[in-house]
Amino acid sequence: MHLHIIGICGTFMGGIAALARAAGHRVTGSDRNVYPPMSTQLAALGIELIEGYAPDQVRLAPDVFVIGNVMSRGNPLIEAVLDSGVPYQSGPEWLARHVLQGRWVLGVAGTHGKTTTSTLLAWILEHAGLSPGFLVGGVPIDFDASARLGAGTHFVVEADEYDTAFFDKRAKFVHYRPRTAILHNLEHDHADIYPDVASIQRQFHLLLRAVPGNGRVVLNATDLNLAEVLEMGCWTPVERYAADASAPTDWRAVADPATGYARFAIRHGDRDVGEVEWSMLGRHNAENALAAVVAAHHAGVDEQVALEALRRFRGVRRRLEVRGTVQGIVVYDDFAHHPTAIATTLEGVRRRAGRGRVIAVLEPRSNTMKLGTHKAALAGSLRGADRVFVYKSPEVKWDVAEAMQPLDGLAEVHEDLAGLTARLVAESRPGDHLVLMSNGSFGGLHERLLAALQAHRAS
Repeated sequence: MHLHIIGICGTFMGGIAALARAAGHRVTGSDRNVYPPMSTQLAALGIELIEGYAPDQVRLAPDVFVIGNVMSRGNPLIEAVLDSGVPYQSGPEWLARHVLQGRWVLGVAGTHGKTTTSTLLAWILEHAGLSPGFLVGGVPIDFDASARLGAGTHFVVEADEYDTAFFDKRAKFVHYRPRTAILHNLEHDHADIYPDVASIQRQFHLLLRAVPGNGRVVLNATDLNLAEVLEMGCWTPVERYAADASAPTDWRAVADPATGYARFAIRHGDRDVGEVEWSMLGRHNAENALAAVVAAHHAGVDEQVALEALRRFRGVRRRLEVRGTVQGIVVYDDFAHHPTAIATTLEGVRRRAGRGRVIAVLEPRSNTMKLGTHKAALAGSLRGADRVFVYKSPEVKWDVAEAMQPLDGLAEVHEDLAGLTARLVAESRPGDHLVLMSNGSFGGLHERLLAALQAHRAS
């Protein structure tokens, strides 16, 4: 089969391309931003890349055009595909038909923590010798790839609630039909697609409808929005988990909060399963791990094997990843782009920083952030930092400075990355932990800042 993937350079569509190549298909693709590292990764797989969306790409005559969800009507290539009547599918549809069919699918859904939890689950299955396939929205350090076909029966997929394509406005995860489904949390996000929480809940219930009766729903016991989804109807056994002593639950992570959840115990009912000491921090990561353990247990993985996998887990790139340390100043890269994720990220760093200062550096870059949907909650989510710096790109039209006023002068807003870099260098001192948060590349700020810190300390 020959696939031509339109919008190939995103993480998800690039993963589809890698899976298709591993399955022996010919893959070509196009995008408007064809540059490293994705371009070099795809080229190394033998995938021909075309810059832009010229309509003459229909002359490639693939068996199917696979269309990414960033594409829209009016795009010249999309219009040519529609006019010509050639076959086309969405990425999730192609994945479901050609990769997931006949496999034990484990889907991880939620507003936050999908990538880390999916990676943890794939790593546990790998450690158990099951050789799973996976497709996640990041790069696991232990695998160094965002997608793998796998030799085993199991396939872990990050079950994203974002819409599928311009011609299919259902959530991506509706296509995956998991046997094991983790429902991790549910908050209002993707405001460009969903007007309110209720509209997202309806999509989550579509996912729930597809989980078979002999499958398993692994549910966050503390999330009220998910509880309401379950009340819409559930036909599958449910196992609940939490890191909250007050919540009635089947599985529990127990820790002294003073440790930052770098060490925690797992209990199943009244039974002690065991303890984990690992490199990750934060209650949210302990819950990510707990959800992965429960899902792996349903897939037949021994609990002690799962705990040993957690102890060896090295993390995911861009999830509180240390990018460098210059004379005691630590620079992190984190994907947080929702107030809840921002707050939990800063809480985790605070535990690690000890007496050091935590400096938050935020780029409101997601579509929801650009629309200003969470602007009223943003200052509150940043209160865990000692100093706050926000980069306001030209795409952000709302008044960021006004939104930062509740922080009483602790926050600065910058519209120039060079100026922001200079201020961060001037502000930082040994012992500081600088947390750069964006769901994009942040204009290369991590590299700029580390180089500038090095030059400043050497002068």
